Amino acid sequence: MKNIIELQRELVQAARPSGFETPQAAILKELARPFADEITVDTLGNVICHKKGPGKRLMIAAHMDVIGFMVTFIDECGFLRFEPLGGHMPARLVGTPVRTESGVCGSIWADAEAKLAHAKLTDVDVHDLYIDIGAKSREEAERLAPVGSVCVYDAPVSAAAGGNLMTPYADDLIGCVTLLLAMEQMGESKNDVYFVFSVQEEVGCRGAVTAAWQIDPYMGISCDVCPTGDTPGEPEHQRMQVALGKGPAVKIKDGGMQSNPQTVAHLRRAAEAAGVVWQDEILLGGSTDARSMQVSRSGVLAGCVSIPCRNVHTPAELVNLRDVEQAARLLARAAMLEL
Repeated sequence: MKNIIELQRELVQAARPSGFETPQAAILKELARPFADEITVDTLGNVICHKKGPGKRLMIAAHMDVIGFMVTFIDECGFLRFEPLGGHMPARLVGTPVRTESGVCGSIWADAEAKLAHAKLTDVDVHDLYIDIGAKSREEAERLAPVGSVCVYDAPVSAAAGGNLMTPYADDLIGCVTLLLAMEQMGESKNDVYFVFSVQEEVGCRGAVTAAWQIDPYMGISCDVCPTGDTPGEPEHQRMQVALGKGPAVKIKDGGMQSNPQTVAHLRRAAEAAGVVWQDEILLGGSTDARSMQVSRSGVLAGCVSIPCRNVHTPAELVNLRDVEQAARLLARAAMLEL
């Protein structure tokens, strides 16, 4: 299999936002094929990879959708207005390069009257922003990026200092890469394992809802990113106790769920068996596909393995390559360790 950077780059180049995941789904399906007994795609678009075993059902999920933008209006001069798909802070979008689904490049700017220089970050409205693709008229822009078309960040995937990787869409394409590596490393298991590349997580963890209902797992584990507490600017007592390069994190709690103690214990046993040093994670806000799995049907034991990530939901997210490798080792062992 390709290395982490190559895999991430291939997925980023194909990435589409929530509800439009077909290009990255096709790539993941082919990359996962050698490591699964059966691969299916459900109605919503989840790619479900089944590694058959005699024991209890285990679902391990990473979401393949990314945040982005949908064109809602085109003015007479060819400038695009948009709505966000997923969570964005509008003030941080100014100057961001984007790419339409047709491959046309553009960038995000603000109306002159918005006076962003004097606004608080939280006061900026997404409706003060527009995308400039260089079109000279509404007609030209409509041919290149019609209303209803989508855009994504257009930024490189690059090696950074300290064994780190700077990339758009570490959330959660790097989780998808981690699942592929775990599938490659996995040996025979007494568990009945389903690796799921889920859709529409960024708009409400929707894909995990339908996948978990279909699979009906005994235990569900998501693989996603989590913020770190190792950057300037926050009071010490409000920092997350997670740092880049110190290993994957085992989630205890986030803004949408409390991990079942049985799942936390299973993941810690797997980490110890695999020789992986982990961090404990308590995320103060947000949640993952694990929440959807946990409340499926009559309830599922659920938890999450998180990859520490700086600058989440920006075009320059930063993850550590060894954290990714270790997360894959942990998940591979968790898949094999009898439930």
